[in-house]
Amino acid sequence: MSTGRPLHLLPNLGPATARRLAEVGVSCEADLRALGAVAAYARLRHAFPRETSLNALWALHGALEGVAWTALDAATRARLEREAAEPS
Repeated sequence: MSTGRPLHLLPNLGPATARRLAEVGVSCEADLRALGAVAAYARLRHAFPRETSLNALWALHGALEGVAWTALDAATRARLEREAAEPS
């Protein structure tokens, strides 16, 4: 079983996102850090394509950085979007 801070306590991640992340195998902060924002986003997009927008990608990155996703600059958002579009 994973240990670490619950996801809903991280910035940008509420209970609904935490539940979806748990459904794709990301159950705590340590899991998210090990996987990374882009890979976690890819899992969410695969499992919940209609509910998962680019805002989720930015929110995941912001959660790991400890900042609101709205505070991410355009260059960071663009880089994350490019990384998410690359084949794995």
